[in-house]
Amino acid sequence: MENPRTTSAREHDDSAMIDAIEAPPGQQGGSGGNLAGDVSSQAELDLIDDPDGRTRVHKADDIANNAAEPKDRPRGA
Repeated sequence: MENPRTTSAREHDDSAMIDAIEAPPGQQGGSGGNLAGDVSSQAELDLIDDPDGRTRVHKADDIANNAAEPKDRPRGA
């Protein structure tokens, strides 16, 4: 004798409907791709020279990873 839950699951199988649903659009974020990995890699290298040091994200890191645009005006203007 088969378990009643197994029979019920077969009767209410939604796999065909789930397979027919389109995939949702991809998520877009402002992470800039490899920014976190680049900063953490740099932090590991910096720890060799200064074990108590800290590394944080700078504008140059954002620009290098296409997460920000450089300023159009010169410095000090």
